[in-house]
Amino acid sequence: MVATGLIAGAFYIFACAVMPALARSDDRVFVEVMRDINDVIQNPVFLLGFLGALVLTGVSAWQLRGEPYRWWVWAAVAAYGLAFLVTVAFNIPLNNGLADTGAPAALREEFEDPWVAWNVVRAVLSTVAVGCLGRALVGYGRAGRRSASLSPSGGV
Repeated sequence: MVATGLIAGAFYIFACAVMPALARSDDRVFVEVMRDINDVIQNPVFLLGFLGALVLTGVSAWQLRGEPYRWWVWAAVAAYGLAFLVTVAFNIPLNNGLADTGAPAALREEFEDPWVAWNVVRAVLSTVAVGCLGRALVGYGRAGRRSASLSPSGGV
């Protein structure tokens, strides 16, 4: 849940702060900054969270098979999996397109609106995943309290 929350937060901050701030920039600055972000974000810490969120949520779903709240974790896998696919299918190719040489105005024209739209999609999907994982945790906690109250000793 933490890894998924961190990634949802990264997408969120791009949607509500980074991209609106860059929208105020001229074309050259916009393209240069996005190129710099694309270079810098490819680092082990970000990749660990980005890939780890998917892997860890999948492992959690597998481990909880048979539990009544498992469907919340599977919903999180589906939501974050879609966010992951949006990133790979849309945002990354758009990022790669910015690496091309060309007039900054033309590069920005092809990049900005679609990238912002797909980023909002992945921000919403990853936030849904966090919500689903939170709901699964509530189910896990309730199940733990029920089993403790049913134990012969009457509690922990």
